[in-house]
Amino acid sequence: MGTKTADETGAKTGAETTIDEEKVHVTKTDAVTESATGAEAAEDTTADDTDTDVAEGATEARAASEGPTGVGQGAGAVVSAALGVVSLTGGWISTVASARETLDGQLHMSQTASVAAQIKVYGDAWHAAALWGGVFALLALVVGVVVLARPAFGAPGRPQAAWIKSVSWGGVALGVIGLLLAVLKYTDILLGLPSAG
Repeated sequence: MGTKTADETGAKTGAETTIDEEKVHVTKTDAVTESATGAEAAEDTTADDTDTDVAEGATEARAASEGPTGVGQGAGAVVSAALGVVSLTGGWISTVASARETLDGQLHMSQTASVAAQIKVYGDAWHAAALWGGVFALLALVVGVVVLARPAFGAPGRPQAAWIKSVSWGGVALGVIGLLLAVLKYTDILLGLPSAG
């Protein structure tokens, strides 16, 4: 009923059998050719990988023998410029220090405080912001100068990259400007506090 015997499965005779055998023969030949091509490709890939590994090893050995690449100097230059920008814009630490000084002054001030005492509270906050700006400016200046002076103590014959010099000089310039502005703000020469009288 539901099962077929070997004779009922459609045994083929004559031309049909020959065509099927040719298909099988062609398929086997293609499979053999593909496996041979795959083996050759694997050998080529292995040879290419070996050549690449040898070339990379030679490049790394050459880089190690040449000395430092200047990555640290580049990072120092960028840090110097960033610190210079923070010294001019104030930054988060300066804002927090200023707000803290204001709060501290308000807590210690009485209800009947004079105008001069109230002005002093805000002056202290202004000075705290100037002080932190000066700290960041001084750090920018020091880091920039160290990066610029580093080649004098490094490998002879290795010039410093032009972009590192440019960014370092930018950090030094921002540090000098930030330090000057911080001193002017702290001494009340720039935007001084109003008088009480």
